[in-house]
Amino acid sequence: MANHQSSKKRARQDAKKRIHNRYYKKSTRTAIAKLREIEDKGDAEKFLPKVVSMIDRLAKKNQWHQKKAANLKSKLTRHVNSM
Repeated sequence: MANHQSSKKRARQDAKKRIHNRYYKKSTRTAIAKLREIEDKGDAEKFLPKVVSMIDRLAKKNQWHQKKAANLKSKLTRHVNSM
């Protein structure tokens, strides 16, 4: 356990960030699943930019690797275009 005041503060900050990051990752994964379930091409085309924005935001903050984000965006775009 942390002994110094600065390490106690760092532990509190890390816990807060972990919850924050988990929320954004989970909401992005849910949005991706929701996009894959959409049957109508028009709805999917409207929803795709929102999902891509969420993925880019995670990649920008290094919560997801840039190549993982690029692969996801490519697969989702192909999925929507093939409808």
